Amino acid sequence: MATQWQTFPIEFRGGLISNLSPLQQGSSAVGSATILQNFEVTREGGYSKIRGYEKFSTSEVPGSGVIRSLKVVSSGRIVASRRNASDVTEYYYSTGTSWTSMIAMPLLGGKARYASYNLDGTDKTVFVDGTNYPVIYDTLTNTMTALSSPADALGVEHVATFKNTAFYAKGSTVLFTAPLTVDDFSPANGAGSVNVGSDVTGLIVFRDQLIIFTKDSIKRLTGSTAADYLVSPITDRIGCLNGDTIQEVGGDIMYLAPDGIRLLSATDRIGDFGLDIASDPVAKDASAFLNSTANYTSVLLREKAQYRIFAFVESEQAGTSKGLIATKMSIQGASNIMWSTTVGIKAYVADSTYTGTSETICFANNDGYIYVMESGSSFDGSAIRALYESPYMAMGDPQLRKSLYKLTLYAEPNGDMNLDVNIKYDFGNTSDTAQPATQMISSTGGSTFLYGSASAVYGVATYGGDLDKVYNLNLIGSGKTLAIRIEDNSTNPTFTLDTALLEFRQHDRQ
Repeated sequence: MATQWQTFPIEFRGGLISNLSPLQQGSSAVGSATILQNFEVTREGGYSKIRGYEKFSTSEVPGSGVIRSLKVVSSGRIVASRRNASDVTEYYYSTGTSWTSMIAMPLLGGKARYASYNLDGTDKTVFVDGTNYPVIYDTLTNTMTALSSPADALGVEHVATFKNTAFYAKGSTVLFTAPLTVDDFSPANGAGSVNVGSDVTGLIVFRDQLIIFTKDSIKRLTGSTAADYLVSPITDRIGCLNGDTIQEVGGDIMYLAPDGIRLLSATDRIGDFGLDIASDPVAKDASAFLNSTANYTSVLLREKAQYRIFAFVESEQAGTSKGLIATKMSIQGASNIMWSTTVGIKAYVADSTYTGTSETICFANNDGYIYVMESGSSFDGSAIRALYESPYMAMGDPQLRKSLYKLTLYAEPNGDMNLDVNIKYDFGNTSDTAQPATQMISSTGGSTFLYGSASAVYGVATYGGDLDKVYNLNLIGSGKTLAIRIEDNSTNPTFTLDTALLEFRQHDRQ
């Protein structure tokens, strides 16, 4: 009698999940991941190895310690600040070569936040560092000037521009300038202040209101001038731990709260908000991430609808620095967010902007360099370790043993691809179940070469051919449950895991 083989499809989707028990996840979320490191969930489907980063300039930002501010003006110009030899904060700009000083502050400030605006036809940015007076960067003249009054503006920590007015926060006080200015604090001209009762941790403009975060509350300011500004509560139960994690992503505001990464979403009810915990699916990972440090930064990848948040530990090597990636798959709500992790991106400050139709994403830490993210296929020359591990799947009855015969992997490489593949049986139990050895999948192009590849030789190579997209492995071993582990630790280009098919025979009940 012929052996009856069965086929079990695995569509790579769902992202990282860590709030389900192993069998629940393997049964109800086939294709999700228990480990999804240096992969991103793509909106087109599948998991793609993330792209790398490289230096914006081979010159360090002068000074020592962490880069204290980072503003991507355009794809070819960056403003940054750092501690100088006089132990004060100094601001510089670069177009990709050396760094040119613009202004040195009287004191050493902390991490600098900024808000960009255009009130007179010229793009400008105001920086605040929690110690000095605000400084204003003029894009047209490529210069910086510092405010020198009033005393209340000294040491402001957060800034936003709303209704053509600058709002500065220090402690529990929010100062606002006269309309159409960022430096006129005269009450006679329409400037003033409000007290929100707790220390402000962040400001962001959301639609037609200014959202004010504290550690234990979220408030909103509405109105157009000092005459009708109104502060009202959104919630007094939970707030934001770190203002550098606040970003608007696809119509929602994401931020770091005491219980994880939350969403502030507008609802169908006018003036109402939803406050979902977006990181619930990765609760274990988010908990470890929250407990790792008090220093975080975040950045948007708008083209991919991604929010990336990074934990910064100054003594940690870049190769072990951790982050989380949240990809919004569709409209508002936490249920439409898929997660993965990063290891190897050490970021203290980060920023992104569009120049025409091209997005530039940069970050920096304490080594003095500015790095351009989403560039190249290595972490500044180091291999990217991308790792996917599935939950343990029963493929039917978890009490019946299955013999595995074949794995077919559908992938989309963009160049050389060398993957280590492991099949793990019965939760990795080695006492009762033999665990198969690692096997390798490699892309094969025959006589096809890629322009720019180290193996491509002009006059010999054939350009424009197709790379393999279907890869077959013969498998051995048997078990009641199994997981797939796929690893790439190289400087090879990105690739996408699409679908896998397992062929097996199910044994009779004993």
